Amino acid sequence: MTARLCAHADEAVAGIQDGSTVLVGGFGMAGMPVDLIDALIRQGAKDLTVVSNNAGNGDTGLAALLAKGRVRKVVCSFPRQADSYVFDELYRAGRVELEVVPQGNLAERIRAAGAGIGAFFCPTGAGTLLAEGKETRVIDGRVHVLEYPIKGDVALIGAHRADRMGNLVYRKTARNFGPVMATAATTVIAQVREVVDTGTLDPETVVTPSIYVDRVVQEASA
Repeated sequence: MTARLCAHADEAVAGIQDGSTVLVGGFGMAGMPVDLIDALIRQGAKDLTVVSNNAGNGDTGLAALLAKGRVRKVVCSFPRQADSYVFDELYRAGRVELEVVPQGNLAERIRAAGAGIGAFFCPTGAGTLLAEGKETRVIDGRVHVLEYPIKGDVALIGAHRADRMGNLVYRKTARNFGPVMATAATTVIAQVREVVDTGTLDPETVVTPSIYVDRVVQEASA
């Protein structure tokens, strides 16, 4: 399978529907596909459920999407940081919903969606507010909580390089949620620093094979 190479980010995000669940890669700003998020703001899709590690930083990227009122719900591990004031204001005003998921559970729920796993039991969160209303089971003497997969309609991820087929390699900590999100969405859109000819990338360094990637766009600033 070969991904479609897009001339610009606006082309890459075309067709994202209102009400979509959008998986957004990044750990803070590391690996955050800012060009794709800016294009999604211009595209106009609204009533979105955004799944990401955190709820935006400063005024850019995911925070800018939140500020435009396009997000109905955020599913994340770290909704509050020193610079998450956009989300904080919206949440306190009742203008956005929040589901907090422990970071390991978040990654595993996304991975489960990509692997076709119907659900899994995990001890994280047992006995806390995060487990309220969820099925529990004692396994090896320890309480486990039933967790369900998180699947996206769209995944927006950032990578370092892509070849013309759409194979992706990542750089350092920018390799965070992108690889698992690429397996768990119907449409996967990757923003990369550089597009190289097929055959240039060492196959041993490819983390996300092109079979998972639908569209690729090179960063505007690259």
